[in-house]
Amino acid sequence: MDRYHPETDEEEQETPLLRRGRGDQAQRAPACGSARYNLALLSSYGFFVVYSLRVNLSVAMVDMLNSTHRSSDHHSASVCPAHPSPARPKHNHTANVYDWDSETQGWILGSFFYGYIVTQIPGGYLAGRVGPKWLMGLGILGTVIFTLLTPAAADLGASYLIAVRVLEGVGEGVTFPAMYTMWASWAPPLERSRLLTISYIGAQLGTVVSLPLSGEICFYLDWTYVFYIFGAVGLLWFVLWTALVFDTPNSHPRISERERLYITTSLKNELSASAGHIPWRSIAASVPLWAIVVAHFSYNWTFYTLLTLLPTYMNDILGFSIQQNGFLSALPYLGCAVMAVVSGQVADHLRERLQVPTVRVRKSFTLIGMIGPALFLVAAGYIGCDYQLAITFLTISSALGGVSASGFNINHLDIAPSYAGLLLGITNTFATIPGMVGPVIARSLTTHNTIPEWQTVFYIAGAINLLGAAVYTAFGRGEVQPWATPTSASAHHE
Repeated sequence: MDRYHPETDEEEQETPLLRRGRGDQAQRAPACGSARYNLALLSSYGFFVVYSLRVNLSVAMVDMLNSTHRSSDHHSASVCPAHPSPARPKHNHTANVYDWDSETQGWILGSFFYGYIVTQIPGGYLAGRVGPKWLMGLGILGTVIFTLLTPAAADLGASYLIAVRVLEGVGEGVTFPAMYTMWASWAPPLERSRLLTISYIGAQLGTVVSLPLSGEICFYLDWTYVFYIFGAVGLLWFVLWTALVFDTPNSHPRISERERLYITTSLKNELSASAGHIPWRSIAASVPLWAIVVAHFSYNWTFYTLLTLLPTYMNDILGFSIQQNGFLSALPYLGCAVMAVVSGQVADHLRERLQVPTVRVRKSFTLIGMIGPALFLVAAGYIGCDYQLAITFLTISSALGGVSASGFNINHLDIAPSYAGLLLGITNTFATIPGMVGPVIARSLTTHNTIPEWQTVFYIAGAINLLGAAVYTAFGRGEVQPWATPTSASAHHE
């Protein structure tokens, strides 16, 4: 078994993981039709559902508000001249609208994250106990059920809608920790960037599809159908997931023997046989883990601010209608999805073919994926009503953010594969705070919806991004930590 060396960039320039050890070389199994890539596609569909259900309220909210109340609350329909759009069909627009002020809107948009934060660490812990398949499956099923109840909750009042959104967050909170636990058993080390970016691109695609589709649904039907249609898509995913997915390669009845051996052999020097024991003290004292925490928190501040408020910005500042709004709000996430997949391919190529140390790859991709978005986000606040430039800058900002998918975002699997789900639960707990407070702070800063108010929102997000990039560059690591290795796990009974 390998010795794990001190945490320096230079000392990570060792033979790639699959070629290390005596007699441990695994014969690579083809990707096409493989169980691991089928898992990547099905988990991608799962995250598509997760993010569709998370963001569709952002668009529906524009249509859920009483237009006369909205105009008086904002002093004008929009800061910039409205853009012409087709007249809305008169039929079927029977859904209720509500008189929620900007503060109430902020609480409704942020309420999801109050439930989401609760199940992050328990999700990572339970995934190792009950298995990630059913934890993720039932978590998303619960979210689907509460999504279907959203219109009824809104009719009962803002407090009921907030409660339903909190419960949706509780269900979704286990998904990422569960999936990281799954990948710890399924992803060969030198395919991690590729498999995980395929898996998590579903989150971007869910945003890309649900924003414009929600706008079209609101335009032609009414806002209630947004929740019914995406809820049905989630039910279909649950059926496929329960039938086709298994917790480990050894428990999969249809995996080829070649692929099973390839995965298990490549992972045997990384996964701890004592993963049932959790070295809590070592985890809490791990500087590389805290570097991921800070980077994750910082990145999510920008991500969640845009995720929840971009449709509002498009409507109130740039003057786009509900139908135009969804499509234009989706463009930044389309760019992010494309860059996430490209970065995954490039990262694994650098690590496997060029033997660039993992830590250098992770830090380089994190710097690009956090500094770039900060600069273009701030710039977007200074182009006035040039809506083409505004959309271009916001799209470039989010696209560059996709590069971080192969940076800090999967670093948990590098430093402690056996505890990856738990570590993701820890970092995502802190990274959920921006979703809770970001929309509330942003809406409190933009009560009059002026461009200078939104500039302040963008400045705050950009500054937090730069801080996260600096901390991760200083303290991030790329190799398995001593407390997470097979030999040391039993020695860390704390």
